[in-house]
Amino acid sequence: MYNKSKIAIFRKAGTPVSIEECSIPELKQGELLVKNEYVTLCRSDISTYMGKRIEKSPTILGHEIVGRIVAVAPGAPAADLNGMPLHEGKRITWAIYASDPDSEMSRLGIPQKSPDLFKYGHEQLTETNTLNGGLAEYTIIRKNTPVIVLSEDVPVNAAAIINCSVSTVAGAIRLTGGVEGKRVALWGIGMLGIIACAQCREAGAREIIAVDINSERLALAGRFGATQTMKAGEFDPSLLKADCTIDFSGNLASMGATVDALRIGGTAVWVGGVCPQEPIRLDTEKIVRNLYTIKGLHNYNADDFRAAVSFMEKHHADYPISELIYDGFTLDQTEEAFRYAIDNNPFRVGIHF
Repeated sequence: MYNKSKIAIFRKAGTPVSIEECSIPELKQGELLVKNEYVTLCRSDISTYMGKRIEKSPTILGHEIVGRIVAVAPGAPAADLNGMPLHEGKRITWAIYASDPDSEMSRLGIPQKSPDLFKYGHEQLTETNTLNGGLAEYTIIRKNTPVIVLSEDVPVNAAAIINCSVSTVAGAIRLTGGVEGKRVALWGIGMLGIIACAQCREAGAREIIAVDINSERLALAGRFGATQTMKAGEFDPSLLKADCTIDFSGNLASMGATVDALRIGGTAVWVGGVCPQEPIRLDTEKIVRNLYTIKGLHNYNADDFRAAVSFMEKHHADYPISELIYDGFTLDQTEEAFRYAIDNNPFRVGIHF
């Protein structure tokens, strides 16, 4: 019944994405076949497209995806992470990764670093490894992928960002040790930063300070829960005395500022620095004497994913999340979608099927 899938293939920076067709292989033990409904272009997709970061290629980019199960292989999970039944017709979201749940990294709570890691939207496209990213009509959900059945009430474009943006923010908040009753400062009010404002608000943060260089994004942050906004580089961060800070920008000056902004005993979490750049210089004496903690986060674990789905199902109508996504392209227009994202820098560009 499902024989062919249209796919968008990225080969190298400077070369247009090509739209081609591939055969849908027979599912392996434990796999699901999903018909994709929507995908958004994450900043990491755009960085790969522009050559700022190097991924295995050719590849099918796209990992912020939502879709519906159309086929179930023998041995596939009968229920999702929350115990809800999985079968054909179910609308699902899934984690960016698949990995052995019994691996050492998984037991340590960082399954996204397991040695057998498979990452959607980051794998090389081969004859034996296909339909592994979101820029395709179908995606094969590999064995040991965390999957959650998603409420039909969540708008499709908002649903797509759960398995990257929203889950990563949930992981960053976890690494702070919790934000309830705390003064939180967030650097970089792109998609992750704006969603972090909302998640910190719902998690009970006492103050939420949004920091960016873009006045329009700072103005929007208030609609997502920010209690104060500040222009990066135009204030002394040491005056903030924040309980915890999170950097989503990846900018070296901003990452340093997240440390300077801490009160004694505070925690800084770095999320944005995922592209190669110069080493950062830090005042080690200040870090030691003030008992600072600095943590890095790359992707997230199943608990973060579960928290992200819960947040979106409960609060998708409380914030103008859908307004953050420019919804103007089809899979055939993937090249145009990337160009629009680069030229206009919206929070996200969406591709519908």
